[in-house]
Amino acid sequence: QVTLRESGGGSVQEGGSLRLSCKASRYIYNNYCGGWFRQAPGKEREAVALIDSGGRTLYADSVKGRFTISKDNAKNTLDLQMTMNNLKPEDTAMYYCAAYLTGGSCQLDRIQLDYWGQGTQVTVSS
Repeated sequence: QVTLRESGGGSVQEGGSLRLSCKASRYIYNNYCGGWFRQAPGKEREAVALIDSGGRTLYADSVKGRFTISKDNAKNTLDLQMTMNNLKPEDTAMYYCAAYLTGGSCQLDRIQLDYWGQGTQVTVSS
């Protein structure tokens, strides 16, 4: 069974930066979409940034221009990074790395996901 492990969360002040990483425990089939979802207390889960196995990216409007997702192509498994700049208090949430197998492009409104991480907390103070 494949597991995803996130790292890099923490607490920063508004305007600061953090970098999240996500690594899969073993090989994931080549055609995937992976990235980060977040959920704040009392709010629904939302997709933040996704990247497919071809390197095409997709971002939620709320993070465009501030977050950048990338993947390590040298690794024969899912290995993602997300740099978050100019963080805002509304970015405070638990961030989960997730992935799903697909033959198409990533979809921000995807509900069914095949692999999940345990989550890492991001807290931004004003």
